[in-house]
Formats: sequence, structure tokens, C-alpha cells
Amino acid sequence: MPAVGRSLLYLIVAGIAWGTAGAAASLMFRISDMGPLALSFWRCAGGLVLLLGALALRPRRVVVTLEPRRRRLLRILGTGSGLTLFQSAYFAAVQATGLAVATVVTLGAGPVLIALGARLTMGERLGRGGSAAVIGALAGLAVLVLGGESGEVRPLGVALAVVSAAGYAAITLLTRWLGRDGGASDALSTTTWAFAIGSVGLLPMAAVEGILPHTAEPVQVVGLLVYVAAVPTALAYALYFVGAAVVRAATVSVIMLLEPVSAAVIAVTLLGEQLTGATVTGTLLLLAAVSGLATAEARGAAERRREAVVAA
Repeated sequence: MPAVGRSLLYLIVAGIAWGTAGAAASLMFRISDMGPLALSFWRCAGGLVLLLGALALRPRRVVVTLEPRRRRLLRILGTGSGLTLFQSAYFAAVQATGLAVATVVTLGAGPVLIALGARLTMGERLGRGGSAAVIGALAGLAVLVLGGESGEVRPLGVALAVVSAAGYAAITLLTRWLGRDGGASDALSTTTWAFAIGSVGLLPMAAVEGILPHTAEPVQVVGLLVYVAAVPTALAYALYFVGAAVVRAATVSVIMLLEPVSAAVIAVTLLGEQLTGATVTGTLLLLAAVSGLATAEARGAAERRREAVVAA
């Protein structure tokens, strides 16, 4: 198992790589007529091929506790459906309202929806820190939608980003619910199957939208498709799985803030997007909310460990 320092590096690289996926999508929309569903299909299909290669090359290992077939099927179907919704709605949000706002809303709303969903479905306590984080995130979304200029922040794009966040939250909640009894699962294998489900499910919709784009820059389009499949998909997921297995969940949540931050930097410096005062304020509120949730999670985990020690 890799050292903690190396795992942190893996997570940092994964977070930054994920932040470039939306930038590649934004460039794709500028130089071709490819739509978000077609782009999501090619990401799933390309990522599937590369992840199959990773599965074939990795050393064989023995899983101590095999997951029951029915649970494994539920995990694969749920992850595949959530991943398809997450990616497609995110790319649609980037197309509608720009890279910076779409990424910040998606990654800011996701942890909040997870906290609320865990409270409603599994009875997990929010606590004062969690409640404050939820309120802060809602305030950030309100500032983005109501305070942004219509040319920079579009309500449809924000709504699509929230839908994307819901897909991300559904995957996380399903994983947490299935893992309550300590059953083992192979994250890389599950994600590979999820990309297979996404490819099959998106193919007919991508065909209707236009699976092969019209463009005057075919070489750039192919290059962007290869990049999206290789770097923010296959590479980033592989690094994330390795790093997240070693680093605490709260730390992972904070490190993953690199994704919206890197996306915002790319949007401003390379894509020429403008960030208004309201956009910056809403972004800071959302990022602070995620940090607050991570802090609350760390404190909750520490309290549970102390209670376990006292009980023993």
C-alpha cells in the first residue's frame, strides 16, 4: 500500500485532472457542434477501453470478503446510472453557463446533497457544523443565481449543475449505504462496469444528438476526445481509488476542492470567462461549505473513535 504522502499526491493530481474535463468540453463546444450527450458517450466509451486495460494489467489479488451477487448488481447499476447523469448534466451545464460556474455549483452542491441525503435515508446527524455548511451552500447558490449577470450565470446552467451534483450524490450515498455492513467491493472494477453501462445507455441518445460532430478542426476534436478519456477519466479515477483508500475521507473532500478551483482558474486565464463579484462571492460560500462539511465529518469520526475506546 502506498505511503500517505504519495496518496495525497495521487489525490491532488486527480483533483486537478478532473478540473480540466470541463475545460476540454468547453473547447469542444467552441470548435464543433458536438453536444453534451455525445461527449459523455465518448468519455464513457474511451474510459471503458482504458480501464479495461488497467484491469488486465494490474496484479491479481485476493478479495477477503466477496460481495453478494445481488448487492454487486445493485452497486454496478446504481453507479452506472448515477455516473451517466452526473457527466451528461455537467457537460450540459458547462455548455449552458460556462466552465467556472458549472464546476463550482456541481462540486459545491454535491457534498451538501450527500449530507442531506444521508440524514434523510440513513439517519446520519448533520450537527451544527453540517447544518451551517448546508445553509452556507444554499446562500452561495442564491448569490450565484440572483446576483450574477444574466450573460455570465444562466439559471438553466445552474439547474443542470445541481442535477449533476444529484447524480454524484446518489453514487456516494449508494456506496455508503451498501458499505454499512463492511462488505468488500472492488472500486476499479465497479467503475469499469459503470462506464460500460453509461456507454450503452448514452449511445442511442448520442446518436440522436449527433455522435460524430461537424467541425473544421477534426485533429483538435480527436485530440480533445482522447484527452478526456485518458486524463480526467481513466488516469484520474485510477489515482483517486488508490489515494482514497489510504487518506481520511474528510481530507479527501478538502483536496477535491482543487477540481473547482483549477476549473475556475482555467476558465478565467485560458477561456476568457469573466467572474463577477457575485460569482466570486457565491463560489467562496460554496467552497467554504464543503470545507465545513469536511471539518464536521472529521470531528464526528474523532468522537466516534473516542466513544469506541471508552466503551471498550
